[in-house]
Amino acid sequence: MSSLDIAASPPIRRDESVQISLLLAFAGGYLDAYTWIIHGVMANAQTANLVLLWVHGTAGEWERALHFVPPIAAFIVGVVTAAWLCRATGDRASAISTLVEILLLVAVGIVHNRLPDLAGTLGISFVAAMQTTIFTRVEGVACSSVMITGNLRQAIEGLFAVVSGQLDSFRRPGIFAALCIAFGTGAAVGAYATKSNPDLALGLPVVALLIVLFRCEIRPNEEHV
Repeated sequence: MSSLDIAASPPIRRDESVQISLLLAFAGGYLDAYTWIIHGVMANAQTANLVLLWVHGTAGEWERALHFVPPIAAFIVGVVTAAWLCRATGDRASAISTLVEILLLVAVGIVHNRLPDLAGTLGISFVAAMQTTIFTRVEGVACSSVMITGNLRQAIEGLFAVVSGQLDSFRRPGIFAALCIAFGTGAAVGAYATKSNPDLALGLPVVALLIVLFRCEIRPNEEHV
């Protein structure tokens, strides 16, 4: 790539940086592990919730099936809210949505002992929906911070492209592989923390999101290259 091409390349948005994407992937895996252990549902993977809904529904186990409806409904509301936020606030949407996610997770942690099902299934699924709707790219390429299927495909395709000579750098497949690892690490840490101390388990994803908020708010002239 020539110096002219580099100069013409648009700058990477702060909310599409690798650091932010890795932190979000960690939080995404963590919250999925948390909600599965505490509530037996997925915060992020609505595919799993929908499949389990119909597995139990077709078996006539409607009480168990309906257990998966609230997180799906909360996810839908979260996506609509995030879409409205993007339209209303533009470039500020990433920072504002992250702040909302932090406040919701703090609220979930506070009311969890009194309203465990409401707080866990509705609050965290809403948070996951906002995250997946607002943060959709890493360095300009579509990605997901709340599931690894697409990221794993991107990593494998990118590796194949490098080996076959279609791509001359391992950077892109490396980024997507790192997202998968970050998500898995978050799930492992989330499972351990939730089993060890469920009352304080949401502290770690809140810290990760606070760092994301800080990174989103850094002005370009404040960053060091």
